[in-house]
This record gives sequence, structure tokens and C-alpha cells, in this order.
Amino acid sequence: MTALEDPRRAPPVARARRVLPSAAAAARDLRTVRDLVRYACTCLEASGAMFGHGTDNAWDEAVWMVLWSLHLAPDQLDRVIDARLLPAERLAIAHLVQRRCTERVPAAYLTGEAWLRGHRFRCDARALVPRSLIAEALDEALDDWLDARAPERILDLCTGGGSLAVLAALRFPDARVDASDLSRDALALARENRALFGLDDRIELVEGDLYGALDGRRYDLILCNPPYVNSGSMDTLPAEFRAEPQGALAGGRDGMDLIRPILTGAIDHLAPEGLLLLEIGHEAPFFEQAFPALEFAYLPVAAGDTLLVLVRRDQLVAAFPGPKR
Repeated sequence: MTALEDPRRAPPVARARRVLPSAAAAARDLRTVRDLVRYACTCLEASGAMFGHGTDNAWDEAVWMVLWSLHLAPDQLDRVIDARLLPAERLAIAHLVQRRCTERVPAAYLTGEAWLRGHRFRCDARALVPRSLIAEALDEALDDWLDARAPERILDLCTGGGSLAVLAALRFPDARVDASDLSRDALALARENRALFGLDDRIELVEGDLYGALDGRRYDLILCNPPYVNSGSMDTLPAEFRAEPQGALAGGRDGMDLIRPILTGAIDHLAPEGLLLLEIGHEAPFFEQAFPALEFAYLPVAAGDTLLVLVRRDQLVAAFPGPKR
């Protein structure tokens, strides 16, 4: 059976055009929030939309888009689910849903916002949609690895739009945070998020290639969600992920192109008892193959047990011997 014979495998845009009613028809025939959420779910499923940018299923994404259109937070559904909507509200929601299903870009880029750990961030195509698993680890898994003293100096390397830098500053209110990235556009977005949370005096934005502009600064904790997707996986990314900055995703043949200099460079930028928390996603086999001499720990999160790597400075020194540091 070919893709054209199997409607489940038909090209997403073609399916959307065949199945979905027009935005005008949806606005005319639907009345309540419940109706619009159901409609959005149907459209998302029919179009073959892929998730992973703040939601992992059609229902949650439908709720998010509908409530965003009504200027409500994603947790307000129960209060308004049977509310009747004005024609203009219904039409705005239907147009947003149609765009999501036909353009196949993350909903966060269409709404201009993303939610991570209950916090709202500004979001657009200048940087990846905030979704790093490090955010969960900051809240729930990292404390057992810290000594009695909270980190005073933190680096968010490859900061993108700055969400991890903001969350680290909120999690450790006495810490100073540096947020570094090579992309000037991403740092402009990070500047907006820094201002949104009132953290201009605690987060410093640094433009540079990895550690290149950090002038020998040392940190108690380095956070990094680098480009780590291997080339084979990059070739099969769904459209929603291809809409993001590819340089922030692609990690080379084995996904380790930037992780190699991140690990070795961390030695000169970690305090003696410092920690590096690194996201590697589903690249654990490549990571272990690339660094067989490195002792490290996986930091479990809800999505899996081998998605985050935690390594101490002394472990890096042992694995990458060189001039005395």
C-alpha cells in the first residue's frame, strides 16, 4: 500500500486540505470552548501534526491554542470549558488551528509564547522552543548532587532564548548567572525573557562561541542543552522541528560535535567542586561510545533515565588529561 492509498500516511498538508472544514465554517457551526478544543484535536490528528514543543499530544496542544486565543493560561480550562464564545473569538481560534495544521510550525511560534515548569516565556524562531529536561532537574533531581552550599555562579551555555538561565536564577535566588550563546538573534530573545522576569541585574548575556567570551570565569554549576541530534535523526525530523534553528539541533554524525569541546572546555571553567549538567537526549549510546574513559552519572527525569548527564570537574580532569589546571 502506498502513502497515497493509506490516508494515515498521506502527506499532512494534503490530508488537512481534504478533511478540515474552513475556518469560517468552524466559526459558524461551533459555539463553546469545548467545541473548539474538540475541533482543534480533530484537525491536529487529521493533519498528522507532530508534538514535542511543550505538549506531547493533540488534546494538550488544542487546549493551549484555544485558551491562548482567549487570553487565558493553559490551566484555566475547567473554568471556561462550557463558555459560549463570540463569533470573532471562534474565528480567531479556527484560523490559529488551521495555521498550525497547514504550516506545520510549533504552536509556540504562532502564539509567541511557551510554558516551561509553570513559567511563561517569549518564544519565536530566533531560538528553540523552551523544553529542556534540565528545567525539571533543577527543580527535582539536582539537590542530591549539590553540597550544602547552593551554587553562587552558574553558566547557561548555549542559552538560546534564555529559559534555563531564568529558571536557574529563580531556583537559586542568590546566584549570579551568565547566559552564553553564539547567536545574536537568540540572545536578543534571551534579553526579552530576562526583562520579562525582572532579572537584568542577575543574568549577564554573553555572545561567543562556547566558552570563548567568558574570560576564564569559573562556575559552581554549568548547564548546557547543546545541539546533539545525530545526522541520521536530523534527516528524518518532522516539519515542526525543521522550523526551528537547525544549528541549535544538529550535532554532527554522532551528535557529539559540540559536546566534545563542551566537556574539555568545562575543566577550565568549573570551580574545583563544580558540576556540569548536560542534556544529550536519546544519544546515550553515542555519548558512551565517544567518551569511554569518562566517569559520569545519568540524572533521571520523568521522560527517561539516560537523557541528562551529570559530571564533576575531577571526573573531566581524569578523562581528559592535559596541562595542569
